[in-house]
Amino acid sequence: MKLVNKTKNRILAENIEVANTPLKRMKGLLGRDCLEKGSGLHIIPCNNIHSLFMKFEFDAVFMDRQNKVRHLSEKIPPWTWIKFCFSANSVIELPAGIISETGTETGDELEFH
Repeated sequence: MKLVNKTKNRILAENIEVANTPLKRMKGLLGRDCLEKGSGLHIIPCNNIHSLFMKFEFDAVFMDRQNKVRHLSEKIPPWTWIKFCFSANSVIELPAGIISETGTETGDELEFH
């Protein structure tokens, strides 16, 4: 599945995996050595994340039910305790730097294809 910033007309990722079960949400990106450019993980439902036991930094986009960006966390380093956004319904984890590269901002509308 592809993720597009509809507001900016920019592709954030071309290969989005979905973590929508308790086990998949719990595992997240744990056990991976990196997150390749063009890929990402959509965790739903979710409004908080951590990077404990992670091996790499990543970006996180917190979205509401209408896929509107509510909060951004860039270049989250390994072993960061918790990032949260109470108004979020899901989180997209992306390779570090993608938020900046695409100019994604709070309030932008995202779209899955």
